[in-house]
Amino acid sequence: MAVDLESITEATSGAIGALLSTTILYPLDTCKTRYQAEVRSHGQQKYRNLSDVLWEAVSNRQVLSLYQGLGTKNLQSFIAQFVYFYGYSYFKRLYLRKSGTKSIGTNANLIIAAAAGACTAIVTQPLDTASSRMQTSAFGKSKGLWETLSEGTWSEAFDGLGISLLLTSNPAIQYTVFDQLKQSLLKDQLKNKTGSESSPEALSAFSAFILGAVSKSIATCLTYPAIRLKVTIQAADPDDDGTEEAQPKSPKTISGALKSIWKREGLFGFFKGLQAQILKTVLSSALLLMIKEKITKTTWVLMLAVRRYLLLSRSRLKSA
Repeated sequence: MAVDLESITEATSGAIGALLSTTILYPLDTCKTRYQAEVRSHGQQKYRNLSDVLWEAVSNRQVLSLYQGLGTKNLQSFIAQFVYFYGYSYFKRLYLRKSGTKSIGTNANLIIAAAAGACTAIVTQPLDTASSRMQTSAFGKSKGLWETLSEGTWSEAFDGLGISLLLTSNPAIQYTVFDQLKQSLLKDQLKNKTGSESSPEALSAFSAFILGAVSKSIATCLTYPAIRLKVTIQAADPDDDGTEEAQPKSPKTISGALKSIWKREGLFGFFKGLQAQILKTVLSSALLLMIKEKITKTTWVLMLAVRRYLLLSRSRLKSA
C-alpha cells in the first residue's frame, strides 16, 4: 500500500503542476504549434517568426482563439502527467526493491522513464492529436473535441503515435537529468549543513525551476527534429474557405513529412521553431516541476488523511 500511495502522490502533484503550467502558457503554446506546423510553399511562408502568429490573432480580433483547444490540452496534460509520474514512480520503486540497491543508475533511470513515457503516449495520443489540430485550425474555426476526433477514422486519431513513442526519449532524458542534478544538489546542501542529521526533503522553488529549465533544454535540443515532424503530421488540413489556400496539406506519414520538409525547407527546416519550442517547453516544464516540488508534501499529507479516513470507516463498518 505504501508503494501505491507514494506513486499516487507523485502522479497527483505532477498532474496538478501540468494543469497549471499548461493553462498559464497556452497562448504561447498555440503560437508555437502554428509556427511549427507551417511548411513553406514555393519559397514563401506565412509566418516569418513567432510574433507573426500573435499579430495575426490581434489584427483579426481573434485573441481569444489563442485559447482554442485549451480544455482538450488540459485534459491531455493532466492524464499524461498522472500516468507518467505514476508509472515512473512505481517502476522506479519496484526496481529499487527488486534490485536491493538504494540508488538507481542513469541507464536504468532512462529505461524506466522511457517505459513510463511509452504508456503515456499510447493512452493520450488521441487527445494529443486533437489538441494539435484544434490549435492549428484557422482562428475562430476550431471544432470541439468530439467533432475533431470524429472527422476521420479511428486510426487517424493516432497520427504521430510512432514519433510519440520515439519522443519518449525526451521526458526520459529530461527527468533523468533533473533527477541526477536534484540528487547532486541535495547532497551538496547536506554537506554544507551543520548540526543536521537529515537531508532536505525537497528543492526550493527557485532551484526546481532552474533544474527543470536546464534538463528540458537538453532534452528538447536532442529530440527537436522529431518534434517538428510530429506537429507537421498532426496539424489540421487547410480550410476550404481559401484563407490558407497557399499552404500545402499536412503530410500524415513520417516519410511524407520528412520529404515535404526536406524538399521545401532543407536541413534547417527540421529545426524551424526550435527557439520557440525551447522557450515554451522550458517555461512549462520548469513551472510544472516547481509546482510539483512545492505541493508534493501537501498532497502526501492529504493522501495520508484520506487513507486514515478510509481505514477508520472500514473498521467502524466491521465493528457495526
